[in-house]
Amino acid sequence: MIKPYYEKPKFKLYQADCVDLLAELPENSIDMVFADPPYLLSNGGFTVHAGRRVSVNKGEWDKSNGLKKDLEFHLEWIRAVKRVLKPHGTIWISGTYHSIYKCGFALQAAGFHILNDIAWFKPNASPNLSCRFFTASHETLVWARKDKEAKHIFNYEWMKNKKWPEDFFKKDNTQMRSVWHIPENEDVWVINTPRLQEKKFGKHPTQKPEDLLKRIVLASTNKGDLIVDPFTGSSTTGIASYLLERNFIGIDIDKKFLDLSIKRFEELEKNIKSKLL
Repeated sequence: MIKPYYEKPKFKLYQADCVDLLAELPENSIDMVFADPPYLLSNGGFTVHAGRRVSVNKGEWDKSNGLKKDLEFHLEWIRAVKRVLKPHGTIWISGTYHSIYKCGFALQAAGFHILNDIAWFKPNASPNLSCRFFTASHETLVWARKDKEAKHIFNYEWMKNKKWPEDFFKKDNTQMRSVWHIPENEDVWVINTPRLQEKKFGKHPTQKPEDLLKRIVLASTNKGDLIVDPFTGSSTTGIASYLLERNFIGIDIDKKFLDLSIKRFEELEKNIKSKLL
């Protein structure tokens, strides 16, 4: 039995391989999974960040083992997720073109029913150094349901009628489309706003903005639901889940990022308590 690395009401972290931990969770017990698996991009290349040329290498966990083994990796964790999801449960997977198509194939091979793909538009995208390709300015999110015949949760009224001031694609009183504008923390759109606080204690190399995860949680879960992130990193999924009164389990193999998650959560908890005094 794998013991929690950190545990508080509605927020639990494990240091483990996600396949091992998911095998210990009860079947049909999870309402939603958000997964941002390794993009397997650490190949010695370079990109541009904040106007500087930087390596794309993130760590051993992000290195490709070749097409066949990479696909087997995605199939293994996706099948482990399917066992623990409730019949109406859904999974969100985030990725770039380097990974998302393998994940989409693995989802279908595992018997999931794909509901949507979302293009998350990134206006401050890094330029293409070679000048031989289009500049990659979005990431893709795939949303899928465990059981094709089940009725999944979709909070349509929230998506249609809630105000989304950060998203210039979303017009008032219209259905939300599958292209989203949610600024990243470094975007010129959001400099000097509270979003910079999301990286106060450090950052994960593929950290997602809280606004992205809040939208996903609001769209596809209800209060009290249980959400799992099998590659939790700095636990933005957990922060969003806790703020929106859901329960959360985060899993990661890297102690450094779990410690970062704890710092983020404890500051959030402290701020919430201070507001109640």
